Amino acid sequence: MSTRAVVEELLRRIGEGDPERIAELYAERVDWKLDWPEAEHGRTATPWIRHRTTRADAAAHYRELAIHHVPGQAATEIERFLVDGADAVVLGEIRQTARPTGRAYRARFALHLTVAHGLITRHHVYEDSLAVAEAFTTDGADGTDGTETVDAAAGPR
Repeated sequence: MSTRAVVEELLRRIGEGDPERIAELYAERVDWKLDWPEAEHGRTATPWIRHRTTRADAAAHYRELAIHHVPGQAATEIERFLVDGADAVVLGEIRQTARPTGRAYRARFALHLTVAHGLITRHHVYEDSLAVAEAFTTDGADGTDGTETVDAAAGPR
């Protein structure tokens, strides 16, 4: 299968929501990275956001993602889909609702995939991690009211 065909099939399967069928499109070993601040934003609230290395990890990602979001309250808009040989870049916006807080969010993303022998070997995601983190942050969980004042010169207070 061509790079375009594999990525189109991936997007179709993600839309269907079956983690095992999605994972079938990944190589046994995969370079899976997410552009996310490692020690920030209450990572315990977003356990699906982490680096992964295997096809089984890919299935786990999609299962964890589903567990932490409200079913039926999600949409993805694909704005661009670029292919250059074995590489593809998908640009768009996701809309989800965080199950623990009930907060809806929108996050812009870029997904860089590499396909070899009909399977995905690279899955790198660049997304609006702040929008996701804020949707999963529980007001007052850190002893505050959930708001933060930011001064461009001094930083967060």
